Amino acid sequence: MNGADTAWIIVATALVLFMTLPGLALFYGGLVRARNVLSVFMQCFSVACLMSVLWLAVGYSIAFGDGNAFWGGLGKSFLNGIDSETVSGSIPEVLFFAFQMTFAIITPALIVGAYVERIGYGFVLAFSGLWMLIVYAPVAHWIWGGGLLAGAEWSLFADGVNDFAGGIVVHQTAGLAALVIAYFLGPRSDKSKPPHNPGMVMIGAAMLWVGWFGFNGGSQLAADGTAAMALTVTHISAATASLTWAAWERFRYGKASLVGMVTGTIAGLASITPASGSVGPVEALFIGAVAGILCQEMCGVVKNRMNLDDTLDVFAVHGIGGMFGILMLAVFGHASWTAQVGGLIVVGTWTVVVTTIIVLVVRAVLPIRADREDEITGLDLTAHGERAYDMTS
Repeated sequence: MNGADTAWIIVATALVLFMTLPGLALFYGGLVRARNVLSVFMQCFSVACLMSVLWLAVGYSIAFGDGNAFWGGLGKSFLNGIDSETVSGSIPEVLFFAFQMTFAIITPALIVGAYVERIGYGFVLAFSGLWMLIVYAPVAHWIWGGGLLAGAEWSLFADGVNDFAGGIVVHQTAGLAALVIAYFLGPRSDKSKPPHNPGMVMIGAAMLWVGWFGFNGGSQLAADGTAAMALTVTHISAATASLTWAAWERFRYGKASLVGMVTGTIAGLASITPASGSVGPVEALFIGAVAGILCQEMCGVVKNRMNLDDTLDVFAVHGIGGMFGILMLAVFGHASWTAQVGGLIVVGTWTVVVTTIIVLVVRAVLPIRADREDEITGLDLTAHGERAYDMTS
């Protein structure tokens, strides 16, 4: 057990939780209408709480237990056999559990952006819990837990997929799940309203940016030069993507918006995530520069060509960004094309098929869509009995 490594991962764990609470909640909350902001906060907060309990119960064991190529089994359920002295690498295993728990929290929380303003609260909880256990946890095992795609003796690819901090495990899975649930849910009854609080969006994005240092830098699981480089390239990609998004938006529409620029930040962060343990600053500059334009263009593709109301652009920003970063590792020679493309295909197929099954099963029991009148009134009042703002003042 190494004291410096342990101290850094304690900090990184707090930073990654900070990404969801309050970062992602504020980012998403500012993007919706005033009558739905509390419902977004409630969804993000509830997902964080539920994933924490499920990760303790069985999620961690499925992802990082000593199972087989497909799952880790249930031997580590409720941290069975693990105490404060048990070591994972150079840190306490209970800390590794906590660090990975924050990833299991934010991944289904990212999907919230696809269905805000029109979904049933009960459906959110049931879907998110099942999805984390059946989609996210097995994929984490395949790539990070020594499973199907990790380059172990039973791996599909000899080299193994290079996904340092979650381009596939987090961003591709969340992005594709967002498309699936948007398809089944259908569009909002009124898509014309702009974000109600761009300032809140910026504050949330800034928190995500800071938290991402723990997300990527902490994924080295050590306080060393690779962690420092991961943090540095993360910042460079985020800054560059912010600028190229804003520049492209000004070129296309005549003005660069605050909401657009900070969405570019998230695109740059998502795109550098899988590559942050391998690339240098110049490569990060290139990744961020392309991500700011690529992800912006994909927002229009999803909404206008695919005709899907992925409300807050989860697939275009996170899904496309994460997959782009995965491929850039092969472009720059840090991973094999076979493993990177193969990993995207295997995980993409699993995610789409299993997410579809989960949606069909859950909606047979719980309503997926809020009533039309509730949607018009706003989910803050109809689902939770509260308002974020005094509408009479």
